Amino acid sequence: MDLNRFIDEKSESRLYIGNLDLRITEAALIKMFSPFGKVVSEDFLWHTRGPKRGEPRGFAFIQYSTKEEARLAKEKMHGRLACGRPLVVRLASEKYMVESAEHSSKGVSEPTKVSTAGSNSGQLSRSAKIAAIKNKLKTLEEEGSSAKKQKHEDSIS
Repeated sequence: MDLNRFIDEKSESRLYIGNLDLRITEAALIKMFSPFGKVVSEDFLWHTRGPKRGEPRGFAFIQYSTKEEARLAKEKMHGRLACGRPLVVRLASEKYMVESAEHSSKGVSEPTKVSTAGSNSGQLSRSAKIAAIKNKLKTLEEEGSSAKKQKHEDSIS
């Protein structure tokens, strides 16, 4: 048995589920994801220290028996509302690819979504927020100067 193939198969059948409302329990999560295949394991993450100790961290991992089941669950559950919040569902391996691609790019021209283990999924990173604000200001300045030019041209004619 090829160990690398086994690891690849396992990572492709493991889902990252983020943006979980704190009211969602482990049992509710398993119940939501069971219709798509056999759930082999589930890792529901909790704060282990600090003032939030014992509270859910807002994300979990679910392992299916096959990658096809995981892909089906991802397709059906990504963006679906649970307690009023859209779920973020990705293959666990995709999460790390997205994360490393973002860290390797130095320049930020438009906002990028970041989902690291310690932050809430779906929120923009600090640098992405700053870049978005700069882009917005630049756009507003350009719109303002073109409106002034147009007004000036209209007054001349």
